[in-house]
Amino acid sequence: MARRNVAMRSSGLANVGSMLLVTAVVVMILFVIFFKNRELSAKKAEYEKRDRYLLEKIEEQNERSNEIEEYRKYMQTKQYIEDMAKSKLGLVYKDEIIFEAVD
Repeated sequence: MARRNVAMRSSGLANVGSMLLVTAVVVMILFVIFFKNRELSAKKAEYEKRDRYLLEKIEEQNERSNEIEEYRKYMQTKQYIEDMAKSKLGLVYKDEIIFEAVD
């Protein structure tokens, strides 16, 4: 009977030791998950910030592209040709009078 008590005590201690070991492993896994979650949340916030920045840049470039397209259309008009002839070459119509300021 004494041997049976010793065997039961040692198996009971083994069970308690095993439970403590399993609990320690589970707690360690939870800590790892918690810290990785915080790390991933920080990366997610950083990526969302960069995403917003890039979307703003895309919108700016689309607006710029539209402005360039409008200017290209303007360059193909008669008004553009007249404006360039007046400003670059100094040309005027026959019946047009030019006044220049005297300094």
